[in-house]
Amino acid sequence: MFRFASSRRAALHLLALSGLLLSAPALAQPDLSSPAPPTIADTGSAFYSFKTLRLDSADGERHYRIQIGVPNRPAPAAGYPVLYLLDGNAALGGITETDLQAMDRAGPPVLVALGYETPLRFDVVARSYDYTPPVPGEQPTMADAARGRKGGGADQFLDLIEMQVKPWVAQQAVIDPRRQALWGHSFGGVLVLHTLFTRPGSFQTYIAASPSLWWHDGALLAEEARFAGLPAGTKVRLLVTRGDSEGKGRGDRTTPGRPAPAGRAEAPADGPRLLAERLGRLPGLSARYQEFPGLDHGPALTASLRPALEAAVAP
Repeated sequence: MFRFASSRRAALHLLALSGLLLSAPALAQPDLSSPAPPTIADTGSAFYSFKTLRLDSADGERHYRIQIGVPNRPAPAAGYPVLYLLDGNAALGGITETDLQAMDRAGPPVLVALGYETPLRFDVVARSYDYTPPVPGEQPTMADAARGRKGGGADQFLDLIEMQVKPWVAQQAVIDPRRQALWGHSFGGVLVLHTLFTRPGSFQTYIAASPSLWWHDGALLAEEARFAGLPAGTKVRLLVTRGDSEGKGRGDRTTPGRPAPAGRAEAPADGPRLLAERLGRLPGLSARYQEFPGLDHGPALTASLRPALEAAVAP
């Protein structure tokens, strides 16, 4: 279970109260084609200073806009904690100046928004490739065959984070390498879990928001089944979040009318909760599940950012 120092509780409570209130009509899938409104990185902040790094993928197909927010408050002796945010364009749009003020009081993290060079909130083609792992026996892996979107590039993207983004972040701020967190929503949640299963030492805190466990007929659950657990002496925290209206009326298992292929597992409607319970039984892995009442998949993205910020600064 995550624990918070008493001096931080009031500030983190203010952070939770500052969350955007989402009405019933907002219960929908995220609009992947909507332009991104100005974010805190564009408008400026009294509590953070922002810089941008632009990178290209090795094959030149994907173009990244990495935005780092460094707290204006001096770094603690051990360095700042760091929160890496997938779908950085959309993630920054869900964080407000009020949130940053609350984090300033709680002991702020460095924010690293891993976005794309697009005016939209999401680059659906790029994220489909970057956030999904390769599927054994399928070349190439298709993230969304119906739309012709390739997948399977998760390991290449994680290499880019480790070899290019993390060193750049360390040049911009004094960080605590023992307090690094990764947040992702939907396909981003798939990447968060894939990272935990294959590179558990890359981060110390993992936040999988509304992870698409149904993807590729439960391929991620098959990956979980192969997960041998954490290396001896390693301690990791996992937060899994979900809106309680997700999947209702649509089904949340395998492709309709088709059983899961051999070697794969179905993703039941309460899969995220069950996943957190299973992983929480493993030595060294502290897991927690949080559900957002009345929220569907799209609004659950914004709702998950508040707990992610809290998890990133938890001692």
